[in-house]
Amino acid sequence: MSFNFNDIKISTKNRVLIVDALNLGFRWKHQGKLEFAEDFQRTIESLASSYKCGRVIVTADQGSSQYRKTILPTYKQNRKDKYAMQTEEEKYAFKMFFDEYENTLQMLSQKHTVLRYAATEADDIAAYLVKKKENFGFEQMWLISSDRDWDLLIQEGVSRFSYVNRKEITFDNWHDHYDVPIGSYACYKALTGDKGDNIPGYTGIGPKRATDLLKEYGSAYNIYDSVPLPDRYKYMQEINKNPDLILKNYELMDLITYCEDALGANHMADIEKKI
Repeated sequence: MSFNFNDIKISTKNRVLIVDALNLGFRWKHQGKLEFAEDFQRTIESLASSYKCGRVIVTADQGSSQYRKTILPTYKQNRKDKYAMQTEEEKYAFKMFFDEYENTLQMLSQKHTVLRYAATEADDIAAYLVKKKENFGFEQMWLISSDRDWDLLIQEGVSRFSYVNRKEITFDNWHDHYDVPIGSYACYKALTGDKGDNIPGYTGIGPKRATDLLKEYGSAYNIYDSVPLPDRYKYMQEINKNPDLILKNYELMDLITYCEDALGANHMADIEKKI
């Protein structure tokens, strides 16, 4: 018997699937497929069935975050530079992909809630849904994205599934994936930065040193408060030279804390109305 999404809405209404639309859409871009709207819908509804979610909410980027660009003008500039160097053939392929992506969002909006706002990223929309999950009556949330930034949203009742490596990251199995405590992940990223988003970290601080620093000091804020650090290592000298980078990066990284600033009152009001 074929699956009917409507069959699961009543019994599982408090379980929700949150989809990172553009991230998932690139699954078909990498496969070179120009038509994928129906496959996209089948995929997310199959995942909703697997995770017993009675509702699907699609979150979609519409440009880069203006909020983060105000903090860091070069935020995601590396991506713009990369796209500017595309050949005409590559530009055409991207246009065709985004045309189908828009068609996909339009189709999905006929059946599911699609949340998308100008100069706002899906990360912040998803973070707001997680932050307000009790208000919305969400008991279990499954995040569908291969973006590890979304692990910043994981807590009890909130898990992530990556379609790329087919792995689930949950509150209970967190330490199978990370050496830092779940509450320290934003601190960890504040020290290491994020090359994908063009957010600079400290020279000489990679995963191992960031983990060791957090074990010693407890949090990025404690590191900031302890400056000047003993400068026996060059990477500690780098922190002493620019301690404010910790605070700036934390604001860029901590999705839950700053999602309301990133969204703004009008967008939050629209989400409240649609949920």
